[in-house]
Amino acid sequence: MPARASCQRAMKLQVSTVLLQWAVGGLLFLWVTTRRREVGIGYGWTVRVTYLVMALGGAGLGRWLEPGGAATLLRDLGAAGVAAGAGWALWLSFARRRAGVEGERTLRRARAARVAAMTGLSRPDRYDDTVAEFNPSADLIAPAVGVVALAAAAVAGGGPFLLGFARLVCGAAFLGAVTDAMLLGHSYLTQPGLSREPLKQLVRINAWIWPLETLLLCLPRGMVQVVSGSIDDGANGLLGWIWLLSTISTIVLLFVVEAALRERWYSAVMAATGLLYLAILTAFGQDLVARAVLGR
Repeated sequence: MPARASCQRAMKLQVSTVLLQWAVGGLLFLWVTTRRREVGIGYGWTVRVTYLVMALGGAGLGRWLEPGGAATLLRDLGAAGVAAGAGWALWLSFARRRAGVEGERTLRRARAARVAAMTGLSRPDRYDDTVAEFNPSADLIAPAVGVVALAAAAVAGGGPFLLGFARLVCGAAFLGAVTDAMLLGHSYLTQPGLSREPLKQLVRINAWIWPLETLLLCLPRGMVQVVSGSIDDGANGLLGWIWLLSTISTIVLLFVVEAALRERWYSAVMAATGLLYLAILTAFGQDLVARAVLGR
């Protein structure tokens, strides 16, 4: 009898599923931000285009590299549906761009009024009140389709369905929130005066998701057995320790980002954004290393 059991093929890590998962989570948390009506419309364009390309990539790679049965076909059709939903929201947002966003519009007009009162000079209003503002609920179409696609991906990946589906959905939220937070951090360069609350919200949500993500990855057969050595990771235990380091580093980085955002200096936002780049790497290490090991 070998000292360590080899890991059962509980789940297969597939590139198409990773791209789908990432896109679904990112588009969901785009809605979390856009519903606040504070961040400029350009942020939404950036995020939608980014995840639209990912979803299309997932669908294409799924058909090219991982053709299989009905479950994989449904997963890839779902990924195409996610891209279509993101594309619809992107088009609608662009068509209504002259309306701007309520929070940004109010702030810019107030500043323009103060400047005009002090200098007597007025600037043309860039907004058109006759155009209906983009409805953030349009950003929910793509994630709704994506949940169905993730269910198909859980079936295609093999192993216990409920655990596999829960890991995919939680991982989607985990990766999406941290990536959107990093992308949102750059909006503070182009939108002076933007409240830090949208960014703080994403960071806090990620910190709340972290315990659930960790728990799901530790449930048998999970990373507890990998770190303890009862499941062979194929690398003499190295991958288990990389996962553990990534897991601890992620929550530490999120707490540091939260602390940085409490500082009043503008540079604190840029420092937080830089730290979020690192948090993306460690979050990927936490989610993807675990699922790769458990899917050996």
